[in-house]
Amino acid sequence: MPRLTRVGALIGLITMATAALAHQNVQNPAVLARMDNMTALARQVEILGTMARGETAFDAEAANSALDRISGQANQIIDLFEAPETDPQSEARAGIWENFADFSGRAQELELLAAGLAGSVEDRGSLVTALRRVGASCSGCHEDYRLNRD
Repeated sequence: MPRLTRVGALIGLITMATAALAHQNVQNPAVLARMDNMTALARQVEILGTMARGETAFDAEAANSALDRISGQANQIIDLFEAPETDPQSEARAGIWENFADFSGRAQELELLAAGLAGSVEDRGSLVTALRRVGASCSGCHEDYRLNRD
């Protein structure tokens, strides 16, 4: 299995499984709203991933639509994370608020990246390129700002 498909599959599975478990018993509505947004974003990445891996049929319209939705969900990140809300189930690291300018910049970069890619996917090759770029943006931010709950 090519590296991209392994990475995409792993990101999708981890994100969805973690989201399902993490949402249980969340008491803070602000934290739940953040988690819901990230889960919705992950669902769109998974749509792209399943197409890139050949698990679902390639559909340029669906891929471009997913990128558009990723951009819209990324647009909400700054507002959702602006207040340093906490909850025992939260996966947000304190570094988000300690370096909010960097975190905000990364959210804006994802929003603009996905918006720029929306409409550009015409075939599987362009889909793989788009997914690789979006995945790198997501992974980089998660490495710095998301707790790993093993």
